[in-house]
Amino acid sequence: MAKLTTDALLDAFKEMTLIELSEFVKQFEETFGVTAAAPVAVAAAPAAGGGAGAEAAAEQDEFDVILESAGEKKINVIKEVRGLTSLGLKEAKDLVEAAPKAILEKVDKAAADKAKEALEAAGATVTVK
Repeated sequence: MAKLTTDALLDAFKEMTLIELSEFVKQFEETFGVTAAAPVAVAAAPAAGGGAGAEAAAEQDEFDVILESAGEKKINVIKEVRGLTSLGLKEAKDLVEAAPKAILEKVDKAAADKAKEALEAAGATVTVK
């Protein structure tokens, strides 16, 4: 197998959807036993101290937006999914029809709440975990 250049890899990543890229990162982490976490977060945890460190670890800062069902207005939900994920029409339709399915993964609280409100306004049933 020919060795890929950095530019060739970046071009391949540019063509992937966010969900495909997220799945790639998970598989990469599992294959090589590494994590893509920011080094700043690792350095900040020990500096916080004993009691404060436990509280900071307990506070969740990444959320997954999960589509439980599309409801009766599936077309509106597909439009919202496309807007939130930048997926194509077919990919968004397949994602909505495969519910329950994660729409957004590892996003901050504000983005998760905004996505939940938009999807519920379109008629979907959504949970945030």
